[in-house]
Amino acid sequence: MSFSASIITLFPDLFPGPLGASVLGRGLSDGLWSLEARQLRDFATDRHHTVDDTPSGGGAGMVLKPDILARAIDTVSPPGDTRPRILMSPRGAPLTQARARQLALGPGAVIVCGRFEGVDQRVIDGRKLEEISIGDYVLAGGEVAAMVLLEAVVRLIPGVLGGADSHADESFENGLLEYPQYTRPQSFEGVDIPAVLTSGDHGKIAKWRREQSLALTRARRPDLPAAK
Repeated sequence: MSFSASIITLFPDLFPGPLGASVLGRGLSDGLWSLEARQLRDFATDRHHTVDDTPSGGGAGMVLKPDILARAIDTVSPPGDTRPRILMSPRGAPLTQARARQLALGPGAVIVCGRFEGVDQRVIDGRKLEEISIGDYVLAGGEVAAMVLLEAVVRLIPGVLGGADSHADESFENGLLEYPQYTRPQSFEGVDIPAVLTSGDHGKIAKWRREQSLALTRARRPDLPAAK
């Protein structure tokens, strides 16, 4: 069974967007994964298709109504659907490579794209939404964040990138940032490719790459356990 992503959003026309390009798009066309974007307003019952209301207790902005969003989630993810339910949220747990890999090995995901001031907490609790953040900043909505999540996940689905070693040495796969990369020409603007990379000595190349990864990680991400 291929990875199946369902998006609940006020802007379904934004999808697949960049997810339909390059290797991800080929994977989509080849059936390695699937994507559907559902319009949240379709689940509203009033003639204006209202999906939000003022926050209880006062304050600026609007909040997505619990009954409308719950109806959308229940329709997209009925009983028996084992896919995790995810809410893109700046207060969520940070997205990691490890979580992306877990999702890539699973049946897919139901992703809720928030808007306005947020989502009624009763839906988050009642529908067991896993809140995930893509960084310590706030976006206008969850659509771009959902695309980031899906790109991180889909590229890890077997067959999407080709060989299994295509991402083995990438940043975060082994707890370190990726080492510097070079290609021809041998000399560019007076700077040569490091001699070790053209030496043909695979042992020395592996050692150099490991040292470079460790140095970069300690300099840029000393918070990562592998940098210690």
